[in-house]
Amino acid sequence: MFSFSLQVKAFVVQDIPLYHNLVMKHIPGADPELVLLNHYYEELDRIALSDMTQSEINELLGKLGFYRKAEADDQVPEEFRFSPAKDSPFKEEPSSVATETEASKESEVQHSDL
Repeated sequence: MFSFSLQVKAFVVQDIPLYHNLVMKHIPGADPELVLLNHYYEELDRIALSDMTQSEINELLGKLGFYRKAEADDQVPEEFRFSPAKDSPFKEEPSSVATETEASKESEVQHSDL
């Protein structure tokens, strides 16, 4: 068990700073776990990390869609801004507004020819 504890500690120190939208909250005496939240900070799931290796935790985060930067200070590309949430309520708004505006312009153009 001691080596797993070192693995989780290595993940916390070395890897967490590389992940976008991943925050570590230290709770003394609590077993380490990944708590997944939605956009409204409602809990979706809890995953125990104590028996996982550093590479297993990184693999899990990759599968969950967390964006990992090469360096801690790197910028996050726009398409990953809301990662890992695939259903961001904010992500679709600009597209739908642009589409509605374009559709109304097209209908105006079509009607002007009549």
